[in-house]
Amino acid sequence: MFDDMFSEALATLAYGGVGIALLALGFLVVDLLTPGHLGKIIWTEGGKGGAVVLAAKLLGLGAIITTAIVVSEDGLTDGLLSTVVYALLGIVLSVVAFFILDAITPGKLGETLLSGGSSPHASAWVVAATDLATAAIVCASIS
Repeated sequence: MFDDMFSEALATLAYGGVGIALLALGFLVVDLLTPGHLGKIIWTEGGKGGAVVLAAKLLGLGAIITTAIVVSEDGLTDGLLSTVVYALLGIVLSVVAFFILDAITPGKLGETLLSGGSSPHASAWVVAATDLATAAIVCASIS
């Protein structure tokens, strides 16, 4: 009993560590696509548009990571690897979706979504919805 519990606890730590690292990578990707330093924009300047987009990115990525963990059946190492692969695919696809959205809308999307002042610019909600929809597509393709 304790051996199983110990093994499961180690697996939880491994998946948790990988998941947190992937979420951090997702943050960095949003930061790269956003003009300026995203942490400063959100936490110091109160940029609500950036917060909306980042929240959607992290929720979507969390759903992808969770789905990949739930459907993994081939042991811890393979499960961790498949989780990383699917999360990276989700990040890449969301970046592609962002660039497509940027190409078909007026202005520079990264700048526009931060221009809402005290409330998020409407474009932030569209980017957030695109991120969540892309994540849902990846989740569906995993299972």
